[in-house]
Amino acid sequence: MRVLVVYCHPVPESYCAAIRDTAIEVLTQRGWDVRLLDLYAENFNPVMSCEERRSYNDRAPEDPALRPHFEYLQWAEAILFIYPTWWYGLPAMLKGWFDRVWATDIAFKLPVGKGRIKSLMTHVTKVGVITTCGAPTWWSVVVGQPGRKTILRGMRAICATRCKTFFLAHYLMDSSTPKSRAAFLGKVRARLERF
Repeated sequence: MRVLVVYCHPVPESYCAAIRDTAIEVLTQRGWDVRLLDLYAENFNPVMSCEERRSYNDRAPEDPALRPHFEYLQWAEAILFIYPTWWYGLPAMLKGWFDRVWATDIAFKLPVGKGRIKSLMTHVTKVGVITTCGAPTWWSVVVGQPGRKTILRGMRAICATRCKTFFLAHYLMDSSTPKSRAAFLGKVRARLERF
């Protein structure tokens, strides 16, 4: 199984980095072919240009910096997203990656007229999210968990028909303890053993 780990956090020594390292270790030990895409480390530009937006419905973006990202998407059979939840949603860097990389002629084809979008991501059969969140679980649910819905409903909708998903979050991250963080890494290991 080929898995793309999409990692998004600006601080190299963050707890999300520990989650990333744990995930890569477990998946590698399972014999998976793992590629890491670290958006901050590569200084990914999440800003869509005026020209890119104007041609968005007509063709894939022509920015050469995006080509490796398109290749990652075409290569992956599974995608694991690791990021902090900020203001209940995705970090701007990750949202910009979706905007620019999951594009026309890469992730989907737009219909002529009123037809349905045609998916180009049916090779992706598993999508997982591991995140941290300062809010408690109950409040995240009240707010509607927009980050979770963006990936596990919106993006998953153009993956394989029976694409399997999971969502794992360390809530109350702002008041976490070494014990709660270690316990969550144990959950990460156990969940990825079944991914």
